[in-house]
Amino acid sequence: MDKFTKLTGVAAPLRIVNIDTDMIIPKDYLKTIKRTGLAKGLFAEMRFNEEGHENPDFVLNKPAYRKAQILVAGDNFGCGSSREHAPWALLDFGIRCVISTSFADIFYNNCFKNGILPVVVSPEDLEKLLDDADRGANATLTVDLEEQEIRGPDGGVVKFSIDEFRRHCLLNGLDDIGLTLEKSSAIDNFEKKTAESRPWA
Repeated sequence: MDKFTKLTGVAAPLRIVNIDTDMIIPKDYLKTIKRTGLAKGLFAEMRFNEEGHENPDFVLNKPAYRKAQILVAGDNFGCGSSREHAPWALLDFGIRCVISTSFADIFYNNCFKNGILPVVVSPEDLEKLLDDADRGANATLTVDLEEQEIRGPDGGVVKFSIDEFRRHCLLNGLDDIGLTLEKSSAIDNFEKKTAESRPWA
């Protein structure tokens, strides 16, 4: 998993509340267990019309936001079913950070396991960040996980809090497998001692 320390990039404003995982990645795209190739399905029902053509009004289809790495969204982001394809699709598109006033628990946890930083801010701070994001590619945000703050294009700062263990994992690029591999020496020693004390096992 890629480390997340500091990200400076274009933030796309998505002024919609209760964005569920089916909106993030429709069920038609759940036939794979690969984490790549899902970008085409991200927000597919909003990005494309019934003929498969791009909807020019959807934010990620606008030229300023096609390479957005940060999403500033409405309350209760990631609600609905627990599909892990939702963070996979965001990551495959290039989104490394989602900012909202609240997240569904399972989606929130899945983000950390896949290298995406979900940031919870107050409604007042969200409005400030949405205003910054509305300015397009001319106004980037910097999300600094080490300092736990978001810096706007005009010097404004929004502080946020992250559980220290989750922060450690993202800063060091550790998913569940990476955390286990950190203990590989202890695991090897345990296995060796077990084999010596129970050779018949």
